[in-house]
Amino acid sequence: MLGPPGAGKTLLAKAIPSILPPLSFEESLEVTKIYSISGLLPLGKPLIKLRPFRSPHHSSSEPALIGGGNPPRPGEITLSHRGVLFLDEFPEFHRDVLESLRQPIEEGEITLLRAKNRLTLPASFTLVAASNPCPCGYYGNPERQCTCTPSQISKYRRKLSGPLMDRLDLFIEVPQLKYDKLISQDEKNSSSKIREKVIKARQIQGTRFSSVSSSLLTNSEMSIPQIKKFCQIDLKSQGLLRKYVDSGKLSARGYHRVLKVSRTIADLDQSENISFDHLSEALMYRIKEN
Repeated sequence: MLGPPGAGKTLLAKAIPSILPPLSFEESLEVTKIYSISGLLPLGKPLIKLRPFRSPHHSSSEPALIGGGNPPRPGEITLSHRGVLFLDEFPEFHRDVLESLRQPIEEGEITLLRAKNRLTLPASFTLVAASNPCPCGYYGNPERQCTCTPSQISKYRRKLSGPLMDRLDLFIEVPQLKYDKLISQDEKNSSSKIREKVIKARQIQGTRFSSVSSSLLTNSEMSIPQIKKFCQIDLKSQGLLRKYVDSGKLSARGYHRVLKVSRTIADLDQSENISFDHLSEALMYRIKEN
């Protein structure tokens, strides 16, 4: 999420768990085990039933984020398993800390190697990152003047590029809220209504993958052969994707991620097939970074 200070990026991130499906019993056991070995299991709650939401500070070290120590302990990515990891002020995190996220984002787990220890921990989380458009936060804002120099903006933006950003699925701009929007009550798009749609989409995915793998729960976990099987698109959609891939605006990884997102959008519409509109919407979210 890219937007000025006070636009509501943190509020949106904190609302994400409210639209996710409840933890299944198996997922609850997974999360409970993690918090138990970390000494973070709440008193009087032997079973965790809510999806985790973790929001580490941007000064966090690499071991704090991915895990480590002697003996090795779970980090924030494992504590976020089956939940949300929110990284506010994303460009302010140390580069080596951010780059260490690449493996767990791809594989859903992290392997910690130490002199006498080797430990593989689960890390299947939803990464949500928030950033200002520039160091002062007001670049391109019609209401406030940006005080940053071009070199400062360029240096700041360079942190929002590269292999890690290529592993993110959605890029959205969060504009400054106006008063009318702030006080409005949209019952049609309430968290409970959206959650119902998400639950139905997850049920569709569960049925789809039931014959493939018992551990495969969501579209984001599909491998390339599964993408080829379950993400068939029409000729018009193929032509659109070819345009972006051949022009270099979409990497091979980005291509497969667009297909997975378009499959999810189709599931939210309860559509058996991925339409051109579904693909176009997924591509619109993806190309925001360029």
